Amino acid sequence: MTQETTTRKQLDVADIRERLSTNGGQEYWRSLDELAKSDEFAEMVHREFPEQADELKDPVGRRNFIKLMGASLALGGLSGCTIQPMEKIVPQVRAPEDLIPGKPLYYATVIPQNGVATGILVESHMGRPTKIEGNPKHPASLGGTSGVVQASILDLYDPDRSQTVKNAGRISTWGSFLDSFMQQLGLQGVKEGAGLRILSQTLTSPTQGDLLNKIKEQYPRSNWHQYEPVNRDNYHAGTQLALGEYTNTVYDFAKASVILSLDSDFANSGAASARYARDFAAGRRVRDGKKEMNRLYAVESTPTATGSLADHRLALGTGAIETLVLAVARALDIRTEGVGPAGDMSGHDQWINALVNDLKANRGSSIVIAGDHQSPGVHALVHAINETLGNLGKTVQHTAPIEIDPNSQQNSLQSLVAAMKAGEVDTLVILGGDPVYYAPSDLSFADALAQVPYRLHMGTAENATSELCHWHVPESHYLESWGDLRSYNGLASVVQPLIEPLYKSHSALDVLAIIAGKAGTPALELIRQYWESQRLDANFSTFWRRALHDGSIPGTESAVKTLSVHASLQLPSGFAQLPDEEDLELQLRPDPMIGDGRYANNGWLQETPRPITKLTWDNAALISPATAERLRLESERLAELRIGNSSLEVAVWIVPGQADGVITLNLGYGQKYGGRVALYTGFNAYTLSSASMPHGGLGLEITGSYDSYPLASTQEHHSMEGRNLVRQTSLENYKHHPHFAHEGTHDPPEDLTLYNRTDHQYDGYAWGMIIDLNSCMGCNACSLACQSENNIPVVGKDEVLNGREMAWIRVDRYYKGELDNPGIVHQPVPCMHCENAPCEVVCPVAATVHSAEGLNDMVYNRCVGTRYCANNCPYKVRRFNFFLYTEESESLKLQRNPDVTVRARGIMEKCTYCVQRINLARIEAKNSGDAISDGQISTACEQACPTESIVFGNINDPKSRVSRYKASELNYGILTDLNTRPRTTYLAALKNPNPEIVES
Repeated sequence: MTQETTTRKQLDVADIRERLSTNGGQEYWRSLDELAKSDEFAEMVHREFPEQADELKDPVGRRNFIKLMGASLALGGLSGCTIQPMEKIVPQVRAPEDLIPGKPLYYATVIPQNGVATGILVESHMGRPTKIEGNPKHPASLGGTSGVVQASILDLYDPDRSQTVKNAGRISTWGSFLDSFMQQLGLQGVKEGAGLRILSQTLTSPTQGDLLNKIKEQYPRSNWHQYEPVNRDNYHAGTQLALGEYTNTVYDFAKASVILSLDSDFANSGAASARYARDFAAGRRVRDGKKEMNRLYAVESTPTATGSLADHRLALGTGAIETLVLAVARALDIRTEGVGPAGDMSGHDQWINALVNDLKANRGSSIVIAGDHQSPGVHALVHAINETLGNLGKTVQHTAPIEIDPNSQQNSLQSLVAAMKAGEVDTLVILGGDPVYYAPSDLSFADALAQVPYRLHMGTAENATSELCHWHVPESHYLESWGDLRSYNGLASVVQPLIEPLYKSHSALDVLAIIAGKAGTPALELIRQYWESQRLDANFSTFWRRALHDGSIPGTESAVKTLSVHASLQLPSGFAQLPDEEDLELQLRPDPMIGDGRYANNGWLQETPRPITKLTWDNAALISPATAERLRLESERLAELRIGNSSLEVAVWIVPGQADGVITLNLGYGQKYGGRVALYTGFNAYTLSSASMPHGGLGLEITGSYDSYPLASTQEHHSMEGRNLVRQTSLENYKHHPHFAHEGTHDPPEDLTLYNRTDHQYDGYAWGMIIDLNSCMGCNACSLACQSENNIPVVGKDEVLNGREMAWIRVDRYYKGELDNPGIVHQPVPCMHCENAPCEVVCPVAATVHSAEGLNDMVYNRCVGTRYCANNCPYKVRRFNFFLYTEESESLKLQRNPDVTVRARGIMEKCTYCVQRINLARIEAKNSGDAISDGQISTACEQACPTESIVFGNINDPKSRVSRYKASELNYGILTDLNTRPRTTYLAALKNPNPEIVES
């Protein structure tokens, strides 16, 4: 990425703060530019696209008129008729029995997320997996998914995947690799495996664990190591500290009335996030006559999707979080040793006292949860607090660890590096990951690796580690391979392939089987043999078929353990030490979309705006307004970060709600090897990690500069500035003023229209949608599901900077309140399918028309690209193909949904309410002779939403869910004063604040 010079006027944080205090902090705002009412923002809201080329200065001049019309004709008319290359197809002489063109099949499998299983259903069209949904029968999803799960289908067809075995960078074969590898294993057999080491990422697979045991028997002096940068080391160390043994903790948010989240994004990250989000959101929904809500307290350093739903939120650094949890523990009479009096939290005394009282009042129906990266002392205290509150056995349960080995991964990696540097490792087998890229910088993993005589790397893509290995073996995608994994609660699930490997790839099971002396045994046979040996059912054949059908192996959940916290906790020295005001803390956190970097080559995830920052294609040093003001740092300017012996130049991004004195940098960017999408995006945060501080720590120094770096943020794109779009109040106020969402607004009467109302009578179905803002956390699962279902392309960073992203659903993020710790609310905005659609009346070729069931349809082959419809849409939900964004590799074409048209250059597109799914249900209803039932049709966004915030259905059916919710006093439409009469409406957001806490 080249640096660019910009003339953008930098914002004065002090001036913004003064403006905010002047208006009382009551307005909703999306960005600091909007709050400052800068010249750039004022200009942007009057443009259709934020960074578009200059508009015509003389709109009536003949020369400019001819230029405009000529460009419109060329772009919309001629290039809209793009001639595709000729392709030949060959029909099947004998089609497979279950293969019916146009009718997809669905298979149950699981996706590994940091080694842990999440149940999914995969849609397959004629042998091509095209779409992922949550498995309603699997406890880890209950039918919901995350954006990462939705986007994983794209990785299967990634043209940059590793496709063949390589030896010293040259193309080789599996047979040649086997000959070489077996020779090495023969040498290790003589030495009982003294020089053999295996390095993997987190493993929960029972079959792989069994093979590792067999390897240890055959090579008793060998060692297996596991490491990935986002791990649970601190959690496991905390359970050892509090309970004396390793455990796994499972939470039941459906039963929790009060939740305290300590820097835990539990609803949006981790393998249990879909389940936790669904259970948590069920307690926040105020509909179907329910008028009670759970209450969430969030204490976090960087705003998260989960924290945005909090009723009370504190922005604190690590030391302050430790101090707060210690104060809560002592208020509950929990005995601690090794630390003195808690630090001074006098500024938050009222907050902490109210929290403690609330927890005491909800004994047995509360949850305290900490992020995995929090210190062992915090995790130990969390266990103690949950036990003291009587939550064990009710909302919190302890089970056996789900990992094969829960010991410290950091220590495991350090011991491996030490052995390599000492010359003790002759053969190193690396199964997945990229330790050269993400290992702590001070370990010098690459230097140690160079001292190993025989190095093998298996991975889905070539990377920095494979570049330094003798052999690289392509790893199959999870949709191409057999396997088994454990879920968050220990339930074992089968990884079932939907397609034969696209390339000459193999699974980690194949390599482990070779080492264990079972070379050539198919992975499926290895898994069957293992589970048959467990004797879970007398009729194993029937049992196995059921497991494959349901996607999980019944009866394998981990048993609940009855454990007690030590009478007095011995906390680590230095725990709960508040830093000086001038001290800066660096926090290294996984990115909300690409995680630790394993999904960095996924274009869908790169281009999806992050839930809070709305950044795409880059990471940045996230910093609070107050800290930026103190250090004289500005957004989109480069700054040098220094900690220990490491330094890195990073772009700055100011984030309201960030903890003062804390700079957060997301992991996974700055990769120099691998796919074209991942290359040179963002900054390599792993440069700043160390063995002693893998997640960052105190001692950061930062120096700003005047060098600019453009960041592609969508937070000001498609602005509907100055309108009453988000409506929110407290639960208590709602009970006394149930019609608050309609106060101060004006909806025109039904007969105020120029339309001929007789043309719009819906005697059959009339489709509509409700979006519940009370449970939406802005995770973007809906947007990615829509992208997967509807063949929506990515456009790249430059086009995002031009405001030309193509997502059919955007999720607007609004702030409210003070600059340093504002409230956050999210609002998904798809096409509204207006009854009086402004886009329809201006289209000169009738490319956008109203259907008999109330949909605002697009006829793509009529569109000539005038963009009149986009200009006339007050919701800014139409997208235009400025270029042929869908021009891509042959492998990516396999992912496309055959039921949805692929749009060419010069074509307008938008949300269709997944009309292809509506048509499929109509055909099925016609064949069966029955009416379409409520819930039979789910749009892609509705089906994916982990919090069930989106409901779609027939508004002509008074018994349908969508009709019931539209009858709620919380239901409202946006921009209804324009008489558009949108079919998509919202349920207003509510907060459930503790009356003992008076927010400033």
